[in-house]
Amino acid sequence: MTAVIVSGTNCTMTSWSKSDSAVRAPLTELENHIMAAIWTGGPCSVEAVHQAISRQHKLKETSVRTLLRRLEQKGYLRHEVEGRAYIYSAVEPARGLAARAVRQIIDHLCQGSVEELVTGMVDARVLSSRELDQLARFVETRRRGQRGK
Repeated sequence: MTAVIVSGTNCTMTSWSKSDSAVRAPLTELENHIMAAIWTGGPCSVEAVHQAISRQHKLKETSVRTLLRRLEQKGYLRHEVEGRAYIYSAVEPARGLAARAVRQIIDHLCQGSVEELVTGMVDARVLSSRELDQLARFVETRRRGQRGK
């Protein structure tokens, strides 16, 4: 009888986020253009997306179809079938996607602190005084609205 020694590491990867939102693969520039076409135009057929994208990118309709399928696999799009056509729509509006992306940045790079993010943006001159004033007014308006409930 021969003894067999097996050694190894069992590795599991956990996606962590305070906001409990799924982490999606980031969008490429071309994928972002496709998403913008759908966010702007609403639910779209492959042909409609191809027409919108072909103004800036020389792509075949089959390439657009492949990109739409990939965006669906990544969780950005869903489709419904109308006759023989797939009609693609965004899973969430651009604003919601942006908010979740910022939440992930806050959770992973700013120790969960919104104040840390905003302070960093001010220090790096990412936000102008005008934008800060607009943000302050927006926050105050929201506060007043919540107090009334």
